[in-house]
Amino acid sequence: MSLETDFAMTRESLRGANDESTYGGITSFMRRRYSRDLAGVDVAVLGVPFDLATTNRAGTRMGPRGIRTASASLAWEQGVQGWDFSPLEALAIVDYGDCPFDAGTPDQVPDQIYRQARDILATDTGLLSLGGDHFVSYPLLRAHAEKYGPMALIHFDAHSDTWEDDGPRIDHGTMFYHATKEGLVIPEHSAQIGLRTYNESSLGFNIFDAPAVHEQGAVAVAEQVRGIVGNRPCYLTFDIDCLDPSFAPGTGTPVVGGLSTHQALQLLQNLRGINLMGMDVVEVAPPYDVSEITSLAAATMALQQLCLYTVARGRA
Repeated sequence: MSLETDFAMTRESLRGANDESTYGGITSFMRRRYSRDLAGVDVAVLGVPFDLATTNRAGTRMGPRGIRTASASLAWEQGVQGWDFSPLEALAIVDYGDCPFDAGTPDQVPDQIYRQARDILATDTGLLSLGGDHFVSYPLLRAHAEKYGPMALIHFDAHSDTWEDDGPRIDHGTMFYHATKEGLVIPEHSAQIGLRTYNESSLGFNIFDAPAVHEQGAVAVAEQVRGIVGNRPCYLTFDIDCLDPSFAPGTGTPVVGGLSTHQALQLLQNLRGINLMGMDVVEVAPPYDVSEITSLAAATMALQQLCLYTVARGRA
């Protein structure tokens, strides 16, 4: 092990993994360098510690920190199991830190998140965001759709988040209703995976609920999703409550009967080839976690998204 430490500060190259203590140092994502300089950067990792849209248990404001801490145990690997490369080698990645906003003026937060994402995307840097509750995907989608046009959405969740809402409420259960009505996403070319709560309207989304994944298998479902999405610009959002509470107890609205971490990994790995343009992992609530297994699952799903993004950019 090198005596050099805190590669979140001292790393010279934006690529590669280092043999470093997993229990010390600054909690950057995957021990990437903290930087706001995006020159030559392929992906910026942005924390969005917002949970004022939560309708059940709060605590996801601590999600970005929890995910970063857990990611240290993954950062020294020279490759990613299930892939034939490491995105840390293929991509120049920085941890951009957290999105600044004033929680005392919650009505202004959506626009603050949108503007932060828009400014990053304007530099042609990809964006991996760490929530925060699931509402944060809405302003992030606004910024991505502004740059790339209407998006195909791949949505992992226990909930549809498309419940009808006729007002400008900040709510983590209605934002994809608004995103659809505003033309940010194309529902007929989008897929929701792992759902296990009732909503009488699909809003036109292709739904592969948790029983469908259990019965058909993750590989078969992923193949269908790839066909639905095609080569359209795609945004992937992973709500950690897509996983069964036995695999991810640290979340605000757990629902039994969900996916295993193995199924989730199979799904993500078999989505290889989608035209991924933006991604997030949300709804990690460390106050309810057990032995940090939820944060570890979230960090792993984020790393899988980076693998998908690497392939989409032709770097693997």
